[in-house]
Amino acid sequence: MLQKLNATKKGMITGLVMVVLSLLVYYSKLPYESPVQYIIYIAYAAGIVWTLVTYSRSGVHENKFGRFFLEGFRCFVVVTLTMVLFTYIFNRMHPEFKEQMAEAYKAEMLSKGNSTPAEINTNMEKAKDFYNVMLVSTAIFGYLIIGAVVTASVSLLLRKRNI
Repeated sequence: MLQKLNATKKGMITGLVMVVLSLLVYYSKLPYESPVQYIIYIAYAAGIVWTLVTYSRSGVHENKFGRFFLEGFRCFVVVTLTMVLFTYIFNRMHPEFKEQMAEAYKAEMLSKGNSTPAEINTNMEKAKDFYNVMLVSTAIFGYLIIGAVVTASVSLLLRKRNI
């Protein structure tokens, strides 16, 4: 059954696994800096590798980098969309994150000492206004870069192995 899954379905499965792992990490109350958070990225890479290895063993491909990369792209773009949607919804459900960011930003500006209270308040309000846009943009860029790097690396390895 798993052999019949295409790259987009594998991407959806990988994205859902990453959402579940993200929720487990969050609700386990581990410190933000905990290395356990990297398990989400390991799952991401594993989903891409799963897609590419299955594709390389299918025998229906040309042994070209572009073909491998396209298959990986089909997977990681779905994962990216899933994780961006999750990031947006999760942060909308937790408005306290925006407030915590604003307070941290205020503390940073106060520690630098080169802003007036009016400037600090204005900057805090601007930061709150752009919080979701910044978060979603960062998620899009980050997941696409990681997906492209993993896909390109694994594609090169599999292509060389199949020569």
